Amino acid sequence: MQSEPRISAEQFRFAFRSHPAGVAVVTADAGEGPVAMTVSSVASISIDPPTLMFSASAISSSTPTIRKAETVVVHLLASDHVALAKLGSRSGAARFGDEIEWGRLPTGEPYYPGATWLRGRVMQRIDVHGSTVLIVEAIEAKPHPDGDAGEPTPLVYHNRRWHVLNGTSELPTTTTSHFHRVYGRDD
Repeated sequence: MQSEPRISAEQFRFAFRSHPAGVAVVTADAGEGPVAMTVSSVASISIDPPTLMFSASAISSSTPTIRKAETVVVHLLASDHVALAKLGSRSGAARFGDEIEWGRLPTGEPYYPGATWLRGRVMQRIDVHGSTVLIVEAIEAKPHPDGDAGEPTPLVYHNRRWHVLNGTSELPTTTTSHFHRVYGRDD
């Protein structure tokens, strides 16, 4: 049986550049010191029990520690955390230095207190071509510290750049009505 032809890595990258994604920073410590990495692959799997997933890149120096950790902290970033997102994405950056606002939870995990975060227990690790997909059950959550000021403005990564979602990015109802006529209602 002949195998299907595959697209090139560049074609795959190009396709995903047009797919916007939320931004998160994952922190962990498996006993050898804290690590952090920026990811755009966080997705909700289940509400009951609350379960999420993310992938850890094979090329990240943080991946071996995140793979070994029993628990992780997933920080869901707002637009005011773009510096943290950049820090977690830079190779060799000092992510837990004295000039960085961070701490340890009472349970020992490293975390950044200024962001919404979910602490979770790693339930499953799936190796995929050197990278790892982690399935995590959320066991503790802390909302954005400015929750009283309204919803935080989400940070999004699209086409190799940082973006925000705000009131001006919402489609008008006339546009959605057009899509309902063309593609059918979704309610």
